[in-house]
Amino acid sequence: ESDQQRAAAAALAMWRRLLCTPGRSSQSGRQFGVLGCALRAGFCDWNAMLARPGFRTPTATSLQPCTVGGAAAPGTSSSRSVQARHSCRHASRMYSTSKTTVEPGEVKKFQALSQKWWDGNGEFAALHALNDLRVPFIRDALLTYSEKQQLGCPLHGFRILDVGCGGGLLSEPLGRLGAMVTGIDPLKDNITTAEMHKSFDPAVQEQVQYTACSLEEMAVEATGMFDAVVASEVVEHVADVETFIRYAAQMLKPGGSLFLTTINKTFLSYVLAIVTAEKILRIVPNGTHEWERFINPDELERLLVSSGFTVETINGMVYNPLFGSWSWSSNVDVNYALHAVKNKIEEQSDFTSETGDRCDNGINQSESSARSTVTL
Repeated sequence: ESDQQRAAAAALAMWRRLLCTPGRSSQSGRQFGVLGCALRAGFCDWNAMLARPGFRTPTATSLQPCTVGGAAAPGTSSSRSVQARHSCRHASRMYSTSKTTVEPGEVKKFQALSQKWWDGNGEFAALHALNDLRVPFIRDALLTYSEKQQLGCPLHGFRILDVGCGGGLLSEPLGRLGAMVTGIDPLKDNITTAEMHKSFDPAVQEQVQYTACSLEEMAVEATGMFDAVVASEVVEHVADVETFIRYAAQMLKPGGSLFLTTINKTFLSYVLAIVTAEKILRIVPNGTHEWERFINPDELERLLVSSGFTVETINGMVYNPLFGSWSWSSNVDVNYALHAVKNKIEEQSDFTSETGDRCDNGINQSESSARSTVTL
């Protein structure tokens, strides 16, 4: 029996328990099961969302499956075809003209949780488990596109920026692999927690540094300094995704890598990431996510391409709440991870200008020789 079959059987058993577990009574005395109570709460949230000013529901066209150019581009994962079937390039999404990436309301959500980052069984347990996927994902991609390799410290020589680092759950493992990691977070309490936890591990004290600042503040002093920028479970909390991506591009060297993990904007993601994860299973605190802030892979890729990136990989991720573990999937309808590479336009431009200078010098020398010959 394969791991996927066992996981499917466990998930089925979980749903059976949810359906059979007695729930609470309503004011009218009618009994509702746990799943029924959660669905009722979900529909209440959905109705409240529809009533918000400026909210735009997906059109009938945007809900239909759409394809993007047929076959997947070279260098991309096989999940790209699934992405094309389940996401639509023309989904509506409004972006502000703000130049900041920090959304105060989102920062406030994590204020009360700043001391709980390293509780492996608490509100961030799913993020602890996600390291089993995202750390190898980052490591392998960086080693694929680079000749820098050192036994025992495979990421030695890499400079990585961890944006929205929180308490350092991802910064520390990357530091143990040899990378020089800079973790930034706009919430100072998160940085205090990260610094305190780092102090207990001498192996990362020199490898990992933390700063309480936003991405745009870091971009003022560290433009083009990093080999990789990581933003894991962050873009669904920023004020403006397009501005965020442009600042991330500014931080990277030409050919540098951008790693994102986030949540797709589908009805299934609303059911699983909000109703199930927040209201039924309480995997994350209620109110952590807003469906309006989710973004589908096609829209995210469009923003990346317009900012000078080439998307290399998009992989789906599935969380099993029974085992508290993540696994890779070809389905990107809920959680997914993305790797993009900054185009080497700057280097090409420099090469072109140098080539042009050499050509101009050659032409000038030829003209001088010709004039000398005529004079003689």
